[in-house]
Formats: sequence, structure tokens, C-alpha cells
Amino acid sequence: MRQFTNLESIEEIDEFIQSNTLAFIYISRPDCSVCHGLMPQVQETMVPFTEIKMAHISAAEVEEIAGHFSIFTVPVLLLFVNGKEYLREARIVHMDLFEDKIRKIYKNVVG
Repeated sequence: MRQFTNLESIEEIDEFIQSNTLAFIYISRPDCSVCHGLMPQVQETMVPFTEIKMAHISAAEVEEIAGHFSIFTVPVLLLFVNGKEYLREARIVHMDLFEDKIRKIYKNVVG
């Protein structure tokens, strides 16, 4: 299972996105049961995609994240390619469809 890097400010988040070709961000809140249930599934799904760097942000700690990415619910899963958002999933995530989308993007970027 892959682990997330915890980011604690908008500056850290922007730096993470800009410094990684493939940057995946998982945004959650401590009081969100869906967030806690989904996280290990995402970690397991991301195992084969080793070139994707993964980060976690708590919307409770970085409250300005909602405005920064126009987020209205949690969890939110964002994949950036070369600094541009390519994939966004929120709240209810169908893991098989999510994995297919990640695989297609990954194949096009990494080969």
C-alpha cells in the first residue's frame, strides 16, 4: 500500500503540483467517514502507478483549500499532469472506473 505525503499549506500544495509531472492529491476532513473508508482503497489502487506522487490534505487544517480548488464536498481526488488538473472525483468514487481513468492517463504520460 502506498503512503501519502501530508501537505499543510497552499504553498506546499502548489509546490507539490508544480514539481511533480504526475501529482495526485487526496482531500479529506477528519469527521468524514467516507474519506476514511476510501483512503485505503485509493492507496491500494495506486500501487502499480509508481510515477504518480501522492499527497493528502486535511480540509480542516488547510481551510482555504476549498476556495483554491473550488471544492464543495469531501473526499476529493485530484490528479494533475504537468501542473494541470486532468482528473477530479468527489464524494462517491467508483474505484473500478477511477482505476481505469488513472490507467489511461498514466499510460499516455509514462508510456
